[in-house]
Amino acid sequence: MTSSSVPWWAVLSSASAPVLLIGGWEVAARRQPAGFDSTVDTISALAALDATDRWLMTAALVGVGIAHVVTALGLSRAAPAGRIVLGLGGVATMLVAAFPLAPDASTTAHMTVATAAFVALAVWPALAWRRGPGPAALRPAVSSAAALVLLGLIGWFAVTLTTGDHVGLAERVAAGAQSLWPLATVLSSRGSGR
Repeated sequence: MTSSSVPWWAVLSSASAPVLLIGGWEVAARRQPAGFDSTVDTISALAALDATDRWLMTAALVGVGIAHVVTALGLSRAAPAGRIVLGLGGVATMLVAAFPLAPDASTTAHMTVATAAFVALAVWPALAWRRGPGPAALRPAVSSAAALVLLGLIGWFAVTLTTGDHVGLAERVAAGAQSLWPLATVLSSRGSGR
């Protein structure tokens, strides 16, 4: 199989996701008033209705979601179940932007779509592997290990939500890792076809 089995636009979309996410949270955090602490405050706080220049993180989240959907469409070497779940994770990420945190309002919709996004983006690797020879990132042991690591990072984030200790840091590590795995899978898929 040649590297053309992963189209250039899937490479571009998979590379865009971490750039948009990490760049978005960095730029948006710099626009917040004094006292904003990225190790404590969440990514969602940057897109909340009362955030300064909330459009920055909102646009970044929409862009990340679109990037995951496009990557899922182009990652033909992955099993269909994994591609579907990756795409659903992208849609849920866009919905996180559509249901921002609001002061003095219910966070149920936001928490529901954020949880769906985190879970989908953690488990898709375990559903994406295929039997037989193929890219390293799509081998059963590697895909399963990636999913376990991503789920472990979500677990850490969940614990920090209850303790209040380094919530922002845990969320950024988990979300950053989730944004990088599609890129690693795409690059592995292209590299194995050469």
